Amino acid sequence: MEHEITLVVNGTARRVRVPARRLLSDCLRHDLGLTGTHVGCEHGVCGCCTVLLDGRPVRSCLTFAVTVDGAGITTVEGLAGPDGGLSAVQRAFAECHGLQCGFCTPGFLCTVTALLRENPVPTDDEVTEGISGNLCRCTGYQNIVKAVHRAAELLAEES
Repeated sequence: MEHEITLVVNGTARRVRVPARRLLSDCLRHDLGLTGTHVGCEHGVCGCCTVLLDGRPVRSCLTFAVTVDGAGITTVEGLAGPDGGLSAVQRAFAECHGLQCGFCTPGFLCTVTALLRENPVPTDDEVTEGISGNLCRCTGYQNIVKAVHRAAELLAEES
């Protein structure tokens, strides 16, 4: 049995028919064609599938699509500014070399976007805690932490 749901993805209402057990990550990737959301462990441990659900980070590989009917979802594709330019967080990750292979990057970008909305000037310890649910096998995290602080600076300059 399929259910028709509406998801407001990156500001656009999208209607889709999904089975009750379709994961949000699969709905985004396969039904809506938004492949920026990556699926790593499929157990909610790695954070690669993190998206923003009404502004808060969630693991899309643990969330059934039918449970978020009507909700606002922001994927990595929706982080760019209205003009299509990179967001401050995206720019900071690029500037500070906060990515290497890029597989974990979409989850980090969504997580950090939410972190900086809640805490615009985090300490190193708060950054470490804030990104602790996202795993990266390439960078060693130092440049990711630098990127978070740089993004905080960029956001402060924008306001």
